[in-house]
Amino acid sequence: FIGGSFVLKKKGLLRLCGRARAGQGGHAYLREWLWWAGLLCMGVGEAANFAAYAFAPATLVTPLGALSVLVSAILSSVFLNEQLNVHGKIGCILSVLGSTVMVIHAPQEEEVSSLESMAEKLKDPGFIVFAVCVLVSSLLLIFVAGPRYGRSNVLVYVLVCSAIGSLSVSCVKGLGIALKELFSGKPVLKEPLGWVLLVCLVICISIQINYLNKALDIFNTSVVTPIYYVLFTTAVMMCSAILFKEWQHMVLDNIIGSISGFLTIVSGIFLLHSFRDMPFTPSLLPLFLQPGRADPHLPCSSADRHQSCQHQPLLPSEDKGSQSAEEEEEEEK
Repeated sequence: FIGGSFVLKKKGLLRLCGRARAGQGGHAYLREWLWWAGLLCMGVGEAANFAAYAFAPATLVTPLGALSVLVSAILSSVFLNEQLNVHGKIGCILSVLGSTVMVIHAPQEEEVSSLESMAEKLKDPGFIVFAVCVLVSSLLLIFVAGPRYGRSNVLVYVLVCSAIGSLSVSCVKGLGIALKELFSGKPVLKEPLGWVLLVCLVICISIQINYLNKALDIFNTSVVTPIYYVLFTTAVMMCSAILFKEWQHMVLDNIIGSISGFLTIVSGIFLLHSFRDMPFTPSLLPLFLQPGRADPHLPCSSADRHQSCQHQPLLPSEDKGSQSAEEEEEEEK
């Protein structure tokens, strides 16, 4: 649902037809039903994420967001005519494989079963420092870097979404614990922490939606989605490690597995992003892999001389050059 929501939102933004676009600070996309359909799909996907975060560590749930990269890349190539070459397909596969490795070796968080224990976690000095750094950096990106580099650098708006998203995951974890206590019969509605987390979650999600729309309006979906996934996953892992102390009791093989899985995801995202505009045609293949050229010893035609013959060995031409030089020396003698 989340992967499809990117495509629906992009389709809605493309239908604005000269009206105030999101990349220019406008909100005309609120009148497009396709944009609202994309928002609905994202809401369904985030609701499923909400349920998953309530019962599992964030570092188990977040890496599976690589599936949204895969779905978004495929749907973008079909419905938005955005290019997905062989490098992008390999990148999608690597992202899924890396997510699988991370899930297998993911750290286990400390048990947080009540709002009281969640409140103690939120008072930790390490998390307070992390939250202050996230808020300060987000304000600098919004008010300083955004007006200058927002339309030329994809990282500006995506970094805002990722940094604020790490705090929204913490709010989701707390609300999930509150809902479990509510269903068990505890008077959770009288606890102020639950309401504070709800207000913070609404604010964080609103900021994420606003700046994600700006990024989608300016840049291709196949660019925004994978970069957003990598940065968001990194921010959530850092926030969860600081808030829930997930990495303190891990053995060495799980640490290596988690790092290897994350680096595999980053490698896949790099392939998907860096080579998106590079055409991969059969003429770039060696002769024995090109269709219609099963015999590599067949001579090249004049049309293929500049493309296919570049894979021919250089030794014959050097031999011809040496033979012509010898013939010239004999004529001079």
